[in-house]
Amino acid sequence: MFTFPLLLFVLLSSVYTGRYLGRPAAWAVLAGILGYGAANTGFAGLALLLVARREMGFLKRVRSTPIPRVTYLSAVLTSILLVFLLQAVAVFALGKLLKSTPLPHNAFSLLLAILLGAGAFAAMGLGITSLIRSAEGSSAAVNFILLPMAFLSGGFGPTGHYPRVLRAIGDVLPLKYFVQLVYAIYLHGHQIWSRPGSVAVVAAWGVAGGLLAIRRFRWEPVEG
Repeated sequence: MFTFPLLLFVLLSSVYTGRYLGRPAAWAVLAGILGYGAANTGFAGLALLLVARREMGFLKRVRSTPIPRVTYLSAVLTSILLVFLLQAVAVFALGKLLKSTPLPHNAFSLLLAILLGAGAFAAMGLGITSLIRSAEGSSAAVNFILLPMAFLSGGFGPTGHYPRVLRAIGDVLPLKYFVQLVYAIYLHGHQIWSRPGSVAVVAAWGVAGGLLAIRRFRWEPVEG
């Protein structure tokens, strides 16, 4: 999970050349990979981890200990967030080394956006665990959502040349708005509060995932 976005950046930055949105294409690829990394680590990574631990009975044992359930989940979420922050730093370092991509001008706004995206996708990851019934099928289920979302939302590069129906599907996906937010901050030097619509959509998806987790999250293995 950690190295895959880095490998994708190396591959895609070699494929996409020229300019996009007035900036070198490598900048746009880096921004897209940051978006994909948030979904890959926060959504897919967290979901796969918790489903595996649930089906092995680990979560059931945690619930029987004095450790509060909120404390345990908070620790897991914090670890996922730290992994993504380290991944983001590695992407910037790799971009600087290979493609001379600049560091973000508005670093604080980008940090806030990264925290928002990681938190929202982690909440969605918590929510999706309640819909996955077995560890064996968890990887296929998560990637069935993650990979098309990444392609349709700009995580793997510009989508302007896609057919209209595919762009319409991308318009309802949270990753598109997170990528647009990163584009605005990193490519054009905007502040996070200059894109309230994108912030609201990403946050709304995170709230929806959190509400689903509150209602349906299970600590015991699914029987049958």
